[in-house]
Amino acid sequence: MTAAALSIDENKPAAAWAAVLSMALCVAMLITSEFMPVSLLTPMADGLGATEGQTGQAISISGLFAVAASLLITTAAGKLNRKWVLVATTALMLLSLALVAAAPNFAVLMVGRALLGICIGGFWALAAAVIMRLVPQGDVPRALALMFGGQAIAAAFAAPIGSYLGGLFGWREVFWALTPIVAINLVWHVVALPSLPVAQKRDVLGMLGLLKRPYFQRGLIACMLSWGSAFTMFTYLRPFLERVTGVEVTVLSILLLILGCAGFIGTWAAGRFVKGNVAPLLKLPALVMGGATAGLLLLGFSVVAAGLFMAIWGAMNTMFSVIWMTWMSQNVDDAPEAAGSLMVAAIQTSILLGAVVGGMLLDSFSIQATFIGSIALAAAAILLIGDGRKMLKPE
Repeated sequence: MTAAALSIDENKPAAAWAAVLSMALCVAMLITSEFMPVSLLTPMADGLGATEGQTGQAISISGLFAVAASLLITTAAGKLNRKWVLVATTALMLLSLALVAAAPNFAVLMVGRALLGICIGGFWALAAAVIMRLVPQGDVPRALALMFGGQAIAAAFAAPIGSYLGGLFGWREVFWALTPIVAINLVWHVVALPSLPVAQKRDVLGMLGLLKRPYFQRGLIACMLSWGSAFTMFTYLRPFLERVTGVEVTVLSILLLILGCAGFIGTWAAGRFVKGNVAPLLKLPALVMGGATAGLLLLGFSVVAAGLFMAIWGAMNTMFSVIWMTWMSQNVDDAPEAAGSLMVAAIQTSILLGAVVGGMLLDSFSIQATFIGSIALAAAAILLIGDGRKMLKPE
């Protein structure tokens, strides 16, 4: 790509940051839409006549389609202006929410979640590359932190509000309530995003070339283990809190609110401290979140202890994405779209497998077995990452 294609007109900084904010709202709605079944798992299962483990696959099916979309988007979109690709993915999210809310049975629910997966894969595959074009290189970590501030908003309010409103009005009404916000975001994209033409078409060969880089291979595997650990636990957090901690819907909503509000601390810390050499930071997500999961497993019968460990987990959760996307932007800056596609495919595969394996452990053994599986994956990630230096590109 030419230098001109990697940056927008520097005389329009307001338009660039407005676009970053628009993407932050899209992140909030994507994460809310993707993981809302976590806070509504029990009533959704009851309403659709399925087990909790089966309903958890509503997350894994979106992950499966996100993997496919993330790998194909840069090839399928060809030289289409990336602004309009992002607009199209947001429109697809709107359609998905309507299908899920109106789903008369489990099959239609899964179709809606599959469409959401296409949106997730397409958006995230392009997100980091687009951010790198919206702001100067030195501002990329700050812009990523701002974009992932949408993750903090979703984590803070989506799960507890979804859980609470689901108890009052029903889970379908919660999904319907998201549709006008996504519609507003769709219009904001059209207004705020600058034209983002593609100078050179990316293809599968470019991604295969990246996979030949040893440091990138190690990074992808470590990223997958870390995310797999996180979502083996998070997907089935509600059953744990109901069965082990013994909470009702009101206390459950408060605990989820604590987890989410802690994410704002993580967002602030990411914007302040994630800069320069990220190697020492790469193992922090697996270390801190895995440790918090172990704390829940040991002391989760106490509401106070559960709240404390969920706050720790939530704070690191919002730093997680910034740390790994900053690693990508610094070490694969010559092919950001291809790297973004592979990163998203790796993350979504991990979320998919985490939901599948966690659900199998839950249905076949116990919720404690699901959490033990999460801790094992975190330990594997920590061992692979080490000091992180083997995951940096050669000087």
